Amino acid sequence: MIKQNQIKRVLITGINGSGGSYLAEHIAANYPSVAIHGTSRWHSTTSSANLSDVEGKVCLHECDLTDFSSVFTTLKGSRPDVIFHLASHANVRTSFLTPLSVMQNNIMGTANLLEAVRLLGIDPVIQLCSTSEVYGQVDPKNVPIKEDCPMRPSSPYAVSKVSQDLLGLTYFRSYNMKIIRTRMFAYVNPRRRDLFATAFAYQVARIEQGLQKELVHGNLDSVRTIIDVRDAMEAYWQAIIYCKPGEDYNIGGKTTITVGEFLELLKKSSRVPIVSRIDKKLLRPSDVTLQIPNTDKFTKATGWRPKYSFKESVSYLLEHCRREVSREIQRTALVQ
Repeated sequence: MIKQNQIKRVLITGINGSGGSYLAEHIAANYPSVAIHGTSRWHSTTSSANLSDVEGKVCLHECDLTDFSSVFTTLKGSRPDVIFHLASHANVRTSFLTPLSVMQNNIMGTANLLEAVRLLGIDPVIQLCSTSEVYGQVDPKNVPIKEDCPMRPSSPYAVSKVSQDLLGLTYFRSYNMKIIRTRMFAYVNPRRRDLFATAFAYQVARIEQGLQKELVHGNLDSVRTIIDVRDAMEAYWQAIIYCKPGEDYNIGGKTTITVGEFLELLKKSSRVPIVSRIDKKLLRPSDVTLQIPNTDKFTKATGWRPKYSFKESVSYLLEHCRREVSREIQRTALVQ
């Protein structure tokens, strides 16, 4: 653990991604004395717009985590007190199409990061930001899911996250590195379009603008417990202050809902009637359908509680998507 006043520099891997950018915003707004460094790949397809609200407040490092030399150089230059490791190929459905690429990126990227820290001899607190996907399809008798629930990954992506988790545990045990493993359950993240909630909200916004006629979806029966991305990033910060290295912690919200029920909420919030249908292309070969967390361990360690209500999260998501669709229409009009 580390005291808050000891944190002078943080490094966020994948800072221009959906989660990393929100984390950068949270730190900049609440801890202005902390220098924020982040890794960004030169060939990343992530929009730089994600960091527009913290422009000038972050120091970006061109770094591909699968290239050990660039990882080593980045860490040598930034020498962070805390590392938030968020960078990953995180699209579950796509991981079935490109499994080797996903596993190579996620597993070796993490191995390079941990090995570079070890060889440099620096001693940061490292948070490995993992996912509830590591638990896979859980036996109902193990719900709500505790940290000691068996990990039975159901996708190549989940396999890569289990590997990250175990690498973190191994480097803690073998080299006494200060590694905390957090497993985030489903969250509302407007900047990540491959999540079901965001994919639905964008389609609602497009239908409202007359850009498409119907909403398509995959499996609607999966059960999820939802958290707001802003609460999730606050939880990550609390984890590095209060959680114990070598331990694993579930993080999640308080609202449990099926994917179909979430879609119905968005339909009711729409300004126009929404017609929806299943698209078999959106179905996964193997799905995880029951993810309800037990977060007592994390709550006891940190005292953390969500600040945003579920209603606020849904409104925040839908309004973000409406703004983005409006911007897309404006950009198209300028080109024509």
